[in-house]
Amino acid sequence: MKKLLLFGLLIVLVVSVPAIAQNAFDGTWKFNLNDAQFPKKPDVYLLQDGMYHCKTCVPPIDVKADGQDQPVKGHPYIDSVSIKVVDDRTIEEVDTKNGKKVTTSKTVVSQDGKTANFEFTDSSNTNADPVTGKGTITQVTKGPAGSHALSGSWVTSKLETVSDNGLLVTFKVDGDSLSMTNRTGQSYVAKLDGTDSPYKGDPGTTSVSVRSMGKNTIEETDKRDGKVISVARMTVGSDGKTMTFKVEDKLHGSNSQFTATKQ
Repeated sequence: MKKLLLFGLLIVLVVSVPAIAQNAFDGTWKFNLNDAQFPKKPDVYLLQDGMYHCKTCVPPIDVKADGQDQPVKGHPYIDSVSIKVVDDRTIEEVDTKNGKKVTTSKTVVSQDGKTANFEFTDSSNTNADPVTGKGTITQVTKGPAGSHALSGSWVTSKLETVSDNGLLVTFKVDGDSLSMTNRTGQSYVAKLDGTDSPYKGDPGTTSVSVRSMGKNTIEETDKRDGKVISVARMTVGSDGKTMTFKVEDKLHGSNSQFTATKQ
């Protein structure tokens, strides 16, 4: 299945101009998994007649399911995909970039076909240790008769674990600029006036802009080569210890929501 870093889960945001809001946002924050609201728009897969299709990948992926590296184009994080059919309920995927393995995943569909458990490692946008995790997806619609059990449409229902390097982000305000760093090697320094600034360390995000949207709320826009790929709003709670992230994934046309706790 496609990479899961929501991941979406790992969108980073910045702070507003007023001094009170700056102080509220400064520090290291950790995303929570227990109250995450994942996209309701399903991912769609078809594994049949020796071919694997990820219909909702952007761009779509259509490769032989023979366990060998198959080239794909238009994906900033990977340039080949290997799909191995282990049995009638299990597949393993390995993605590479420039000959280097960057993601692995194993997905096992339950006997009744209604859920599937997955586990993954992902270093496709990390300059440090890979992000690891496991979770569950739930079937929305079945695939066609005779297809593999993974075929159909699925939504993420639970992330049981994600390694800390995929959940932590640090912000620091200095004058009219905000710096961001995280454990997987991404960073930026952005003016707090909504203008574009370089986004470093992520092959799929090239620039970022942020602006204040009211008291303790910031909107961040991420772009790839000038095209908006996601918009996220972050609001600090009245206790100053929690943030709510509302994320709009422009590439997939989906929405999600997460909270983070100040460390």
